[in-house]
Amino acid sequence: MQQSSIHINVGLDANKVPQQINWSATDSTAETGREAKAMMLSFWDGADKSALRIDLWTKDMMVDEMADFFYQTFMTMAESYERATKNAELAADIQQFAAGFYRKFKELQVSQNKT
Repeated sequence: MQQSSIHINVGLDANKVPQQINWSATDSTAETGREAKAMMLSFWDGADKSALRIDLWTKDMMVDEMADFFYQTFMTMAESYERATKNAELAADIQQFAAGFYRKFKELQVSQNKT
């Protein structure tokens, strides 16, 4: 069996808040590791029928970047769901939610900047 590895290194400050996230993958075309400001990693535990997650973001992650990150994550979740289940209707629902989420975020940004 062929194996592939993903390596994640998280640099923490004195309060154990992530300052730096670096990752690399053995099957990546990138020659060096990549830096990230945030990450979400999910695993499905089939025995417990539960999702296990690791969500991290650095101090440098701005609110608008977090909204972009969530929007893009929702959209890729929709694509993955459709590929896995062939259920285009539910995938479209996820995409519609993502679009509404992003629109609402932008509206909140505009209204907060007016005050």
